[in-house]
Order: sequence, then structure tokens, then C-alpha cells
Amino acid sequence: MFGYIEIDDPERWAAGADTAINRKWWDFMADIMETNEDNSPVSVDLPVLFHMD
Repeated sequence: MFGYIEIDDPERWAAGADTAINRKWWDFMADIMETNEDNSPVSVDLPVLFHMD
């Protein structure tokens, strides 16, 4: 499973993780995902293979 997002405001992005529904999702998915100690998903940057403007 992977996700992709572009965001201009890193502080706003970080605030999104600190919501009850987001943390509930992390807890629900923890048994099938690689997670950090707080059940947040491990994130790995993928290399850019191509880019279209």
C-alpha cells in the first residue's frame, strides 16, 4: 500500500495526524502495516522514476 500527497504547509499536514479519527485508523491498520511505536505508518520516500508537467 502506498500514498502520495503534495502539500504546501508542513505544519498543517502535521496537525492532520493529531486527530482522533486518524489515530483510530492507524490503530485499526496496525496489524497489516509496518508502524512506528505510536502506530503511525512507516513512511519511505520513493525515488522519482518519471515526471510529467
